[in-house]
Amino acid sequence: MNQQLTFLSVIAVSMALTAATPPKKIGKPVPGRPAAAPRKFIDPQNMDTSVKPGDNFYQYANGNWLKQNAIPASKTSWGSFNELREKSLDAMKSLLEDASKTTTKGRLYQMVGDYYASGIDSLTIEKRGFDPIKPDLARIEKVNNKTAFLDELAYQRSQGNGMLFGFFVAQDRKNVSKYLPQFSQGGTTLPDRDYYLKTDARSLKIRDAYRDNLTKMFALIGEEPTQASQDADVILRVETALAKAQMARVEMRDPYKTYNKFTVANFSQQTPGINWADQLSKYGVKGQDTVLVQSPTFFRSLDSLVAATPIEDLRTYMRWNILKGAAPYLSDAFVKQSFAFSRVLTGQKEQTPRWQRVSGLIDGTLGDLLGQLYVQQYFKPEAKQRMLTLVDNLEASYKEHIKGLDWMSEDTKKRALTKLTSFKRKIGYPDKWKNYDGVTIARNDFYGNVKSAGKWSYNYMINRLGKPVDRTEWGMTPPTVNAYYNPVNNEIAFPAAILQFPFFDFDADDAINYGGIGAVIGHEMTHGFDDQGRQYDADGTLRDWWTKADADNFKKRADQVKEQFFGFKVLDSIKVNGQLTLGENLADLGGLAIAYDAFKKTAQGKANGKKAMIDGFTPDQRFFLSWAQVWRINVLPETQAQLIMTDPHAPGLYRCNGPLSNITAWYQAFDVKPGDKMYKKPEDRIKVW
Repeated sequence: MNQQLTFLSVIAVSMALTAATPPKKIGKPVPGRPAAAPRKFIDPQNMDTSVKPGDNFYQYANGNWLKQNAIPASKTSWGSFNELREKSLDAMKSLLEDASKTTTKGRLYQMVGDYYASGIDSLTIEKRGFDPIKPDLARIEKVNNKTAFLDELAYQRSQGNGMLFGFFVAQDRKNVSKYLPQFSQGGTTLPDRDYYLKTDARSLKIRDAYRDNLTKMFALIGEEPTQASQDADVILRVETALAKAQMARVEMRDPYKTYNKFTVANFSQQTPGINWADQLSKYGVKGQDTVLVQSPTFFRSLDSLVAATPIEDLRTYMRWNILKGAAPYLSDAFVKQSFAFSRVLTGQKEQTPRWQRVSGLIDGTLGDLLGQLYVQQYFKPEAKQRMLTLVDNLEASYKEHIKGLDWMSEDTKKRALTKLTSFKRKIGYPDKWKNYDGVTIARNDFYGNVKSAGKWSYNYMINRLGKPVDRTEWGMTPPTVNAYYNPVNNEIAFPAAILQFPFFDFDADDAINYGGIGAVIGHEMTHGFDDQGRQYDADGTLRDWWTKADADNFKKRADQVKEQFFGFKVLDSIKVNGQLTLGENLADLGGLAIAYDAFKKTAQGKANGKKAMIDGFTPDQRFFLSWAQVWRINVLPETQAQLIMTDPHAPGLYRCNGPLSNITAWYQAFDVKPGDKMYKKPEDRIKVW
């Protein structure tokens, strides 16, 4: 999978939803019964009107909802995305349970049904303990030299168990019609390199908990306490060395810095201890003489690390990677211990129910099969048509914005407009489905099913080499509540499940839909012109199409957004990383501005006066309230601390308020004046796109 996808939300990635069916229309009143109350798409009961809109619009729009919606014990956050997921997971469960009970099955029903049944069968899983991974552990024990270590790494990778570094096949960013083998940094377990390197109290606590988790997990596969403790030290030592060699997340946002093309022979010269021609052959890669390397420095350090590390420690490292990858699918002792460490990282109080974990796994591994069931039952063709109309309207609004820019030259504007009108649109679900030929699903072998799907995924990726680039392929499954922009295909994608309230509703007024899904469409379009996306041309090629003066003008405005978000504080001493979140913040600001102008072209957007009000709100007020309710979310402090380090999205509070403080129409809609806490002088309001 191409690693350049930019998502609407990281929290929401792979959230499987099944509520995209348009709500039933309210029928004619039945004599003798009271008429059903109309739906409130903006519910005043969710608001905290004791807060001035200009002081904290997020709190004003969502305050009572935030107070009344505590985070469930089995979750790390609770917000609009989570509500949708919970509401529809029951429907997803119904699909899978029905498939698992079907007696005369076609292949699709057999695979998803038996996969689900195998994951729910806790008795069989419990009886097996860690038997499913014993063959791999036995293989690793036979590794007695560095050559054998590299060979075993290659074998495990071909089985779907990649470790030590990342390897994938994706489009060449400078020749997007061709797939290339690509190498990326990796090899660590904790969510970010800084967890290994920082010495603040929070990081030290997590490292101590990680060491304890390592010791206990090794004990679960039969190691004596002293040996388990020693092995835990080995893992920390090796992973800390790998972390030190890794690029920071902010560095990795530079698409040129991470684009390093080598011949296979030259790449091998970078790592004297690793012959990449030999390794690629063992990966199943044939006839490829060129590779892309994310970080040559990392691989040089990796080579030195492997050379200097005793073979018994390398075996321990491999053993740990097999163990941690399999733990969620083994007996209860492994699952509980994994969750015990997760509690320290995230603050989650209770384990997610098994059926939800298994459902998410099936969506992640056989998503095009489950997606077909989802689309058949829950997605309506008229939703796709409505979305296409919305995309057309947002594109027209974006064209006007580009043409009206006072900081961009006419030549660059022409290229920007060409890129905009070249966006490929993916809405709902793929035109063709993956068939997963070669995946074997058995009703009584949960871990075997996981491995079979993993091996298929690896081979599917490898088999791309030498074939034309498949631009029809999706980066998300239909039951995913999210959206994305993919720069190398210059495409925007909106899976079926995001086409539901609070993003989109057939019965809602335009203010609701434009403030919700309209802003999402604008968000994804703006990713094509954010600090990363703008570096890709209309055909998806990483190529500079800007004049220096225009690039400088863009950077000046982007830096203003960066500094605005650096000023936002989270938790105690933690601040939003304005550089890490820059792309998403630019997309939020651009998406909101574009969506508002598109909304103003609708009949409702043009209306004013009391007759245009709904539930006491003007059309403009409803637009901005719709925007705000999309981002409402409560997050556990531990999870929030992790997201600040790893998530390129700002917290919901600032995703809502940050862009609004730059939109003059919002000031007018809610009479925001000097002295209000969110007020910015007109000349200080940032406008990029």
